[in-house]
Amino acid sequence: MKYVIVFFIKLYQVVISPISPGKCRFIPSCSNYTIEAVKKYGSIKGIIMGIKRMMKCHPFNPGGYDPVP
Repeated sequence: MKYVIVFFIKLYQVVISPISPGKCRFIPSCSNYTIEAVKKYGSIKGIIMGIKRMMKCHPFNPGGYDPVP
């Protein structure tokens, strides 16, 4: 299951991300963070971690280096 999730995130990175406005304020990017989290913790926990990370991605958060724990 996690390989399917990683595939769709990579598809997003190749097809949608280049044409969408703005850039991720975090390193690694939110999509790369989610891929790492899914690979390390499994599908469900990885997706939850990715969603929490994306919720922090807003103009009032300075961003910066935020690796997968």
